[in-house]
Amino acid sequence: MKKLLIMLILLFPVVILAQNYVGVDKCKTCHKKPDQGEQFGIWEKSKHAKAFETLKGEEAAKIAKEKGLTVAAYEAPECLKCHVTGYDAPADKKEDKFKAEDGVQCETCHGPGSEYKSKKVMQDRKAAIEKGMAAILVKDGSAEKQCITCHNSESPTHKEFKFAEMWEKIKHPVPAGK
Repeated sequence: MKKLLIMLILLFPVVILAQNYVGVDKCKTCHKKPDQGEQFGIWEKSKHAKAFETLKGEEAAKIAKEKGLTVAAYEAPECLKCHVTGYDAPADKKEDKFKAEDGVQCETCHGPGSEYKSKKVMQDRKAAIEKGMAAILVKDGSAEKQCITCHNSESPTHKEFKFAEMWEKIKHPVPAGK
């Protein structure tokens, strides 16, 4: 039993490192459908979907200059870390259809999807979590904790973050019984 535990501990990082970002287009294949709760549509209408684009605007350029950034906001790690999913992941950890321009995508909260993206895995929440999907829940505080990794006072445009209010705008549960 001890040897098995040691093997699992040694192999676990390999599973985590093997995860690749697949991009929102892969997620929308299933998550745009009404019987799945139309999660893609909710995301698409959200500010998360336009997060990268905001870095190309005049306000972002002004903030970047005020902060003394030597590159444009849309190239600055200080900005990208909250405006782009997987901003710091190496290129070989992003599948071909992954586009940084899609902003804050599903995998920002749910984790890189290469290992849990299949329909067979996604039909079993426990299996999806075992394959690397982050278990984001409101009731245990993990959803709020994830949100405040970006929605915090480090942001130059920070306003008080009201989790309950904002959650109403972005929540996207799968309908009961699915």
